[in-house]
Amino acid sequence: MAKHKEVAISVKDLHKSFKLPHEQHSGIKQAIINVFRKDKKRGYEIQHVLKGLDFEIEKGDFFGIVGRNGSGKSTLLKTLAGIYSPDKGEVQVSGTLVPFIELGVGFNPELTGRENVFLNGALLGFSRDEMDAMYVDIVEFAELEKFMDQKLKNYSSGMQVRLAFSIAIRADGDILLLDEVLAVGDEAFQRKCYSYFAELKKNKKTVILVTHSMESVQQFCNKAMMVEDGSIVGLGSPGEIARKYSELFLTSTTKTDDGEEKVQIAQNSEFEISTKFHKTKDKISLDFSITPNKNFEDPVVGIYIDRDNGETIWKWASDYKIKANNNINVSIQKNNTQHIRIDLDNILPSGGYSATLLIRRGDRSEYYARYHDIIHFDTYTASQYDKLWKMREQVKASRSEV
Repeated sequence: MAKHKEVAISVKDLHKSFKLPHEQHSGIKQAIINVFRKDKKRGYEIQHVLKGLDFEIEKGDFFGIVGRNGSGKSTLLKTLAGIYSPDKGEVQVSGTLVPFIELGVGFNPELTGRENVFLNGALLGFSRDEMDAMYVDIVEFAELEKFMDQKLKNYSSGMQVRLAFSIAIRADGDILLLDEVLAVGDEAFQRKCYSYFAELKKNKKTVILVTHSMESVQQFCNKAMMVEDGSIVGLGSPGEIARKYSELFLTSTTKTDDGEEKVQIAQNSEFEISTKFHKTKDKISLDFSITPNKNFEDPVVGIYIDRDNGETIWKWASDYKIKANNNINVSIQKNNTQHIRIDLDNILPSGGYSATLLIRRGDRSEYYARYHDIIHFDTYTASQYDKLWKMREQVKASRSEV
């Protein structure tokens, strides 16, 4: 007997648009002038942001929504949360929904962190006694013990979001809407956020995660959807959607006699990326050349190697405090090409593998570019290390002027 499907959120023929004004209406005089203009064109244009979306999210799903900036993800999230009303179509929600978007709404910059904890808790529906019981846990999770008696206006934006997130996760609901801005702060706080995501997944909580991170989608989600220009262009498994997302940036692929070479150019033309791959019996080598077309604030380069089942088996970033980074200097600067070479022992278990290249801001608040599955390779020879193995690693970096 087939298992009955329990739907948490049902979206049918969802449309949403906004008016983009082209006239200034700063007063009655300006409004009258606009009425009698010789140019009778409308003083605004209609921007269609969501264009007939249809999908369902089942109870217990960890559902990822991905897409480029301006694709309609944030508008969809706010429509699901009830912040926006659809122009057409319907959104049906079964259960209580807690949106973790626009964190910190209700914070008062003139009050201290301590006072804002109780203020924000009251807005979430908690009593004074409940907030007293949770206060220590909230502050410890946010890692702000020394700053709670400072005024909020003296907090950095990252500190404010951490505090807001630490309060928001105390709210209990059947369905959670998570925005990627939650994953802020240093690596230790990132681990806390991801541990919280993992706990939600373990407890079969219905979660909708809007993100640019294909690593997060593959790590936590069991289903995913890609939105492009207000329409659904992909709906399926996390691996399938991650590959589809990467196709937005691919331009060409060639193969050489001694390995595989792919050349990619981001559609925003901010980077030109070329890669080379070479494998011998003992070594695996991956070469990356990164040429930015403009300067970026505090750029960090990261490289991940995943198995075909989505498991990350090796990762590196230029800001890691590890031995392999001791003698290298990675710098992403306009009109300079950064070369990075990764040499690994070829002791990988048999199977298929792919490499992901990303360029992000140092505090992880912004991803400048991501190239998923930029190199794909296979190993077929069974290894004695299939169950337990550790690769020796060597990273080299050099720069050349364009």
